[in-house]
Amino acid sequence: MADRADHARWTSPLRRRRGPGWAEQTPTWRAARPALIADTLKRASARPSGNWFVAGASREVRPGSPCGRTVGGVEVVLWRSRSGELRAGPGACPHLGAPLRDSRVVCGTLVCHWHGLALDGSPFAGWQPYPAHDDGVLVWVRLDAVGGEEPTERPVVPDRPAPGSGVDAVYTAVGRCEPQDVVANRLDPWHGSWFHPYSFVDLTVVREPLGEPQGDEDDAFEVDVSFRVAGRLVVPVRAQFTAPEPRTVVMRITDGEGATSVVETHATPLTATDAELPRTAVIEAVVAASDRRGFALARAAAPVLRPLMRRTAGRLWRDDLAYAERRWELRSTGRFPG
Repeated sequence: MADRADHARWTSPLRRRRGPGWAEQTPTWRAARPALIADTLKRASARPSGNWFVAGASREVRPGSPCGRTVGGVEVVLWRSRSGELRAGPGACPHLGAPLRDSRVVCGTLVCHWHGLALDGSPFAGWQPYPAHDDGVLVWVRLDAVGGEEPTERPVVPDRPAPGSGVDAVYTAVGRCEPQDVVANRLDPWHGSWFHPYSFVDLTVVREPLGEPQGDEDDAFEVDVSFRVAGRLVVPVRAQFTAPEPRTVVMRITDGEGATSVVETHATPLTATDAELPRTAVIEAVVAASDRRGFALARAAAPVLRPLMRRTAGRLWRDDLAYAERRWELRSTGRFPG
């Protein structure tokens, strides 16, 4: 009887959209005020990061194999100890500069493939480790010389669905721009249904940042939007956009299907601050959750779902990186409006 009652109460998350077409939607250019976006970006840029940078997905740092990254012009190597703990440090061997990303991990120790210098993650032979953090979805490295801020013990990790309750996927892309251009893109929610009509429709900003907020929750965009599934079938939700630190924007579903799910967009500089042609990695973590009973099947099918989630993020970022690169080009040549 209980199963029948649950079945009777079940409702589909899908809705049939009858709204206007792309050209008939209400223009948003007046609402998307450049000064508002710039002020929100300025406040985000002033928040402390503790000099922490996202280096990639946790799954990319596999046991038994080193992983190389460049962050802010600094070569970094990451690997896991025998117990699985994250280790990080300079990517060049202190002996003769060999690329440690090409070395081997033997029983949790990084062994240089040129002359066998072994590193267990402790200071040795002039090699000094970097603080590292694995939050279960992403790996972070602290580079005090790059960040230039007061260091903190841990990065600013956004609140997520409880561990084990969601399905996560991480997508990475690289563009010719600076982190602020990626963040500015995310702090302009109005472009969603114009620039990405294949994914978003019926987007309305129902609340803007309050200007001089008392806390981060006040400094948020709140948006009603429908995710397009196929044709006229959509899933309407309410979402909130916040920037908890200078290089991160979080979209959190606060009401509707998938409430508590998050999309974290992290912008990690690959080149040094004074680089003539800057390059930035967009590392986007999607953590999907649902209180529907059937979501357990989605968790079980996570290995199959992750490539689809990355493909969806990739389609959006092919457009949005062009947006960010265009913004940098205009800024760097003095042609950006305002």
